[in-house]
Formats: sequence, structure tokens, C-alpha cells
Amino acid sequence: MKQVTLMMFGIMFAALCLTGCGKRTSTTKVSEHAGTYTLIAINGNKLPYTPPHEGGAPQVRSSTFTLNADGSFGNTMSYGTPSGQTMSRDFSGNYTRESERFTFYWKGAGMTTATLNGDTLTMNNEGILFAYRK
Repeated sequence: MKQVTLMMFGIMFAALCLTGCGKRTSTTKVSEHAGTYTLIAINGNKLPYTPPHEGGAPQVRSSTFTLNADGSFGNTMSYGTPSGQTMSRDFSGNYTRESERFTFYWKGAGMTTATLNGDTLTMNNEGILFAYRK
């Protein structure tokens, strides 16, 4: 009888441990925010705008930010060159979301944070606020 009790206890303990090993899910579905957002302002200034940056920064003319439901993102930003031409750069990476807060992990670079309020995604990049609207 003692062996059966110990065996049952062992099975119950193993079952409890395994329930904690499952994939964690967020209470907010990833796909609710998926889509393309267009840059509408930098630090509250309409585009085109040259953001403040130590050592200078190019004039930002436009940008789109695409959040994919699988946790990846893509970003395209167009800049003005000194000759007056427009140059574009593409960026990508992965993100995590906790409620309205996002953390973006850029390929080949660091990370930034953002918040989502309605259809406006506001990213804080080293103190410079980029506001995107879906």
C-alpha cells in the first residue's frame, strides 16, 4: 500500500511539474496589433523632420513599420541626402509584447521600446519619440 501511495504521489508531482513547462501565452493576441504603421511625427514634429542627434542626423522624410503576427517586424525609413536625393534603409528584427508595451530587438543593433495606444505606436529611440499610425 505504501508503494502505491508513493507512486501516485510521484505521478501527481510529475503532472504538476509538466503543466508549468507548457508554452506561455499572453492574454493579448499578437494579431490584434499586426499591420503596417506610417510615421506621422518625430518628437511631435510633422515630416520631413531632422531629429536631434549628437553629431547630426539626416532629415527623415517617411517611414513605415510593419508588425507581423509571428513576432517579427520590418521597418523602412527614407532620408534626405545632402544632395537633395532620397535614400531608403530597411531594418528588421523581432519583438515581444506585454499589454500595450513592446520591446523591439533589431537585427545587428540594440533594442527599443514602444507603446501602443489605439492605432498609434510610439517608439522611444534614445529619447527621440517616433509616432506611427496604423
